[in-house]
Amino acid sequence: MRKLPMILLLGACSGASEGDLCERHFEPYPDLIGQRVRTEQNAALLDAMEPYAEGDLAEAAKALQPYVDRHPREVEARFHLAVSLLGSGQPYDAELQLDFVEQDPRRVFRDETEWYSLLCLVCSGQRDRAVAGAKKLAGRKDHRYSGAAARLLKDLEGA
Repeated sequence: MRKLPMILLLGACSGASEGDLCERHFEPYPDLIGQRVRTEQNAALLDAMEPYAEGDLAEAAKALQPYVDRHPREVEARFHLAVSLLGSGQPYDAELQLDFVEQDPRRVFRDETEWYSLLCLVCSGQRDRAVAGAKKLAGRKDHRYSGAAARLLKDLEGA
């Protein structure tokens, strides 16, 4: 039941076709944080991730934003915030968070950041940029999301 508001929000992106593509291609990234053993040091993060684990991305974004504001170098939390923002119909805010994740020297989420940045373009109605980005990712066979990008490209070109 909690996915219905997300689907409705995604459907309301910039236009009917972009919304349909958002709904079809967006999937929340697996929760990499919620399975950690609770400690005094990570309790606030685990609490902020509870809505994410429940599939309530709008509430997850609200919970994660203050945590990320207090811990700006916590790249895993920032990445999950970006996914939450995108999944709750805020592609521009998500893209901003993904820009910060990309700047992390460890490049932990390189492929993921490129994929979700591409989805931000789709969800914000930037079709031409999305087509170019999908072509680029689809052509990189070593990229974790090359197959997903190829499917997205097919849908973009068919729209």
